[in-house]
Parts: sequence; C-alpha cells; structure tokens
Amino acid sequence: MIARVTANGLVVEARGLAKSYGARRVVDDVSFEVAAGECVGLLGPNGAGKTTTIKMVTCFLPPDAGALRVAGLPMEPRHHRAIKRRLGIVHQEDSLDPDLSVEKNLTIYASYFDVPAAAARRRAAELIDFAALAEHRRSRIRTLSGGMKRRLMLARALLNDPALLVLDEPTTGLDPQARRLVWERIRQLKTRGTTILLTTHYMEEAARLCDRLIIMDGGRIVAAGTTAELIARCVGDEVVEVRLADDADDHARFVAALAGGPWRVERAGQMVYVQLRGGDGDERLARALVGREFTRRCATLEDVFLTLTGHSLRD
Repeated sequence: MIARVTANGLVVEARGLAKSYGARRVVDDVSFEVAAGECVGLLGPNGAGKTTTIKMVTCFLPPDAGALRVAGLPMEPRHHRAIKRRLGIVHQEDSLDPDLSVEKNLTIYASYFDVPAAAARRRAAELIDFAALAEHRRSRIRTLSGGMKRRLMLARALLNDPALLVLDEPTTGLDPQARRLVWERIRQLKTRGTTILLTTHYMEEAARLCDRLIIMDGGRIVAAGTTAELIARCVGDEVVEVRLADDADDHARFVAALAGGPWRVERAGQMVYVQLRGGDGDERLARALVGREFTRRCATLEDVFLTLTGHSLRD
C-alpha cells in the first residue's frame, strides 16, 4: 500500500515545473497544488502547456526542472510504477477494446492492477451501474454511442480506486445530453471525495465542476482561483457586447467616446467588449451606445479566459 497524499493533505504538489522541446520551452516555472477531495480545472488555449503538464503529472514525461509529488511520492523513475497504480486517467481518445464487451473491458483492465477476479467482477458491476450502462453490459464497444464510450472510459478509470482521477477533455465531441450525463457522474464522484484534475475547453463545464481553476498561457500560469474570484478580479460584474459598423472610423469614434472611463475595452473583429464594475459610468456608456446594436450581460468565465489569453484563434 502506498501513500495517497502527503502529510499536508495534498495529492499533487508541483513546484517550478519546466519542460522544453528543443529550444522551445512549453512549460515554464509552473507551480500548483491539488488537495485531497478537490476538483481542479486546468484551462488554456492550444499550446498553453496543459497537455505537457498533465503528461508530467501522469508519468508520461519527465520534467526538465522543478519538483513534483503525486499521491504522496516524488516523481522519480523508481516510483513511476507505484504512482501509475494510484492514477485513473480518461484520455481524449477512445482506447477501449472494440472486440470486447462493456463488462470484459472492465474486468480485463482490472487485472492490470492485480484486482482478484471476483472483486473485479463486483467492481465492474458497480461501475457499469454508475455509468448507466447496465442494459449494455454484454454489448460490444463498436455498438455504443460516443456518450456511452466516454462513460465507460470514466468507469474504467475508477476500477483501481485512484488517488487522483485525471480527466483530459472528458466531454469533447459529445452532444448536450451526453455531456450533461457525464457532468452528473463527475459531480457524484466529487460528493464521494474523489480528487480530480480536469482539462477542458468548455468554460461552462469548468465553472460547473471545478472547485478551483488554473489558467495557463505560453507555458506559464497566468491566473488561479475560484470561478467567482477570477471573474471579480479579471473582468468585473457585467460585459456589454457592442457590434460596430465595418469601418475604422466607427471604431475610432466609439473608442474615443469611452476613453478614460471606469471600464476595460477589448475588440475582436467587429465586436467590442466593455467590462463594467458596479454600474460605474452607466450614463456615459448609455450615451455612447445610442443607435448601436449591443447586449448587456453578467460576466462569465469565458470573459476571464479571453481577457487573459486573447481573442485570436490558435491552432
């Protein structure tokens, strides 16, 4: 039996992690913690360093620098096997065996962790019910929908009762109904005290599921905190979205009308986003908006993400 957490109750402790590919540093001085029972979201645009960070936490890549402890053990080659036995991982890609049934995918996977056959069958039955797949326990994988496969991969990741569950884009490609069912299962795991590290590009998913968020960009952590803390700190209370005419003069006139006001203004194409705090400057803003097409709404986590990482598309 290995330790699940360190003496201070942490499942993951990362200090100054760095990783380079040739001359390009993709993770640069990254430090964070995941406490037992916490669901922490790792967010960022493509190329931010999220995947590389996850690979270091899950023993797939060695850090070039820094210190890392997972499940109570230092990330050293001699401990990799023991750490992996305490991890449950749901990858983005489907890695189920298409020639086996739902039940067999679970019981055979359990054997990799030396779970006795009788215990593996009991655990598989429990997790099949948890994944809402009881009617499909004998179905071949190729007959399942995308949502069923994602729930089965989640169930498989729980077979070894992991100290840390890593969910890498767990609902990518799912329709809204399937996505919400996966969310419900993750919420159930949270109520049971499962420790989760989650990456996602869905801001609603992150806001609904995560206790704390870490936002990365350019290989570094640019902000961390709860959803409410990040919105208050980085954006404010409300956002006004304004659609401008497709000419530079109109943009210049609108920006000039707002210059020096108690707000932050960002532009993306023909859209301008005005971030407000406490209704300050409402009368002046109202005058600037006369005759324009706009929407006023509450600030969201997506506004935080775009404010910190930019509005430009990245591949």
